[in-house]
Amino acid sequence: MTNSSSTSPSHAAENAELWQSLKSAIATSSGFQSWQAEQPKSITTNTSVEQRVRLYLRETLETLAY
Repeated sequence: MTNSSSTSPSHAAENAELWQSLKSAIATSSGFQSWQAEQPKSITTNTSVEQRVRLYLRETLETLAY
């Protein structure tokens, strides 16, 4: 398996499409919805869905790594 730092435009487009699909699936999941309900209102009103999904994933992974 090779890891190239350069990405072809079609590969980048595929990655962007995959991220959009994953972000949508995560944002509608019950785990994300529960997490979001526990967050301060400032987070849910002042951040984009993408930022909230990234924060949710970071916190979830940190919890799993702990």
